[in-house]
Amino acid sequence: MRIGVMIGPEKGDSGRKLERMLRDIEWAESAGMDTAWIPQIPTDFDALITIAAMGLKTSRIELGTAVVPLQAQHPIALARQALSAHAAAGGRLALGVGPSHHWIVRDMLGLPYEKPAAYTRDYLEVLNAGLAGSGSVDVENETFTVHNPLDLGPVAPLPVLIAALGPVMLRIAGEQADGTVLWMADERAIADHVVPKISKAAADAGRPAPRIVAGLPVCLCEPSRVDEAKARANRILGEAEVSPNYQRLLEQGSARDIGDLCIAGSEEQIAAGLRRYADAGATDISVRLLPIGDNRDELVASKQRTREMIAAIAQELR
Repeated sequence: MRIGVMIGPEKGDSGRKLERMLRDIEWAESAGMDTAWIPQIPTDFDALITIAAMGLKTSRIELGTAVVPLQAQHPIALARQALSAHAAAGGRLALGVGPSHHWIVRDMLGLPYEKPAAYTRDYLEVLNAGLAGSGSVDVENETFTVHNPLDLGPVAPLPVLIAALGPVMLRIAGEQADGTVLWMADERAIADHVVPKISKAAADAGRPAPRIVAGLPVCLCEPSRVDEAKARANRILGEAEVSPNYQRLLEQGSARDIGDLCIAGSEEQIAAGLRRYADAGATDISVRLLPIGDNRDELVASKQRTREMIAAIAQELR
C-alpha cells in the first residue's frame, strides 16, 4: 500500500503560503513518501498550477489532485492544463477529478448541477481523448460536441482518478478511469461498497484493477487525548458532512462523522488503523495531518511528530 500526505490548504498570504507548501513537498520527497495529494478547494490555490511548481522542486514523488471540479472548465482546457503540469512534474501527475457538490457548483459558481454522474461520463469521454496523445479530439455525446486539434501528448502515462462515492459514479470510475479518490469512507464502506463495485466495473470493461485512494485524518497523540483529536477533526473538517454525497457514503459504513474516521492515538494504534484500510482494499492512503495542541508551538510540534511517524509507518507498509 502506498502512503501519501495531503499538502494544503495553508493560511496566510499567497507568497508565504506557497513557500510553506513547497517546503512540505520537499520534506515529503526526502522522507520517502510515495505520494502527495493537493486539495482543490473553492477559496485557495489552483491545484494543478501548484503541482507544476512542486514538480520543479522534486524528482520522484507522485503528485495528485484531490480533486479538480469538472464543471469549472471545459474538458479540453483541463486536458491542456493537466498535460502541462504533468510535463512540468516529469510525468508524475495523478489527475483526480470529480463532479464536486451542489454547494460549490450551483451555490458558489452559479452553474447547473443536474445529473452529475451523466455529466461526468460525458466529460471523461472528451478528457480521456484529450489526454491520450497529440492529434484531433473528436467527440460528440449528449453534453459535448468537440472537434479540437491538440498537439500535446503525455510525457508518461497519466492516471485519472474519479471522486466516486455512489454506485453509478463507482461504475463510471471503473469503466473510464484508473481508480477513485475517497473522502469520508471508512473501512466497511471501502470493503463492502467501494471495492466490489469499482472492481467489477473495471473487470467488465477489461481494465486493470483500480487504485483506491482513501483520505484520512491522522493524529499522533497520547491515548488519553484521542477523544480530543476526534473532536478537533469534527470542528475543522466537519463541513464536508453537510454534503448529501458524503452523507450517503457515510451510510455505507459505520462512521457517523469525520471524527469517527480520524485515526488517532499511539504509533501502534495508527499503524493498526492503516493496516485495516489495506485489508479493506485501499491501495493508497492520503493522510490529512491533524495536529493537536493548545497553542501554535504545540500544534507545529504535533504536526512534525505526526508526519515523521507517518513516514516511518510508510516504510513498514510498503
